[in-house]
Amino acid sequence: MIHRPKAYVDTSVYGGVFDAEFAGASKDFFNLVCVEKIQLFTSEVVSDEIALAPENVRSFYDKLLPYATIVKVTTDALLLQRAYIQAGILTEKWYDDALHVAVATVYGCDLIVSWNFKHIVNFNKIPKFNAVNILQGYRHIDIYSPFEVADNEE
Repeated sequence: MIHRPKAYVDTSVYGGVFDAEFAGASKDFFNLVCVEKIQLFTSEVVSDEIALAPENVRSFYDKLLPYATIVKVTTDALLLQRAYIQAGILTEKWYDDALHVAVATVYGCDLIVSWNFKHIVNFNKIPKFNAVNILQGYRHIDIYSPFEVADNEE
């Protein structure tokens, strides 16, 4: 049996489908989901953010719901999010970004896929998230942009 990695996807990837710079890799990534090479995980945090997005993004998100596992924010995720903030990885202002990483970690996702280069897919922050994860008893999580995950070879 082939291992299908569990990928937590934040709101930026859904919106990326409609952004000229990010559309190709975003669509390629979601194609991997639709052909069942990747398990799609998202959370009620993403659902709340999508509710505020433009109609085309909401509609695209809705089309992918049959492929998605939507997970709840648990007490464990909130505690891990707090640990990231206390460690200075992100500030309170970026509460939801820390929560995306925490939720994905608590649910045992293999990777996070995001276009958020400032707070999530960030060379300096990724090892810090993982250091806190290990200190809190969780495993390492990989964090990539859709471009790095998408099957974009011809």
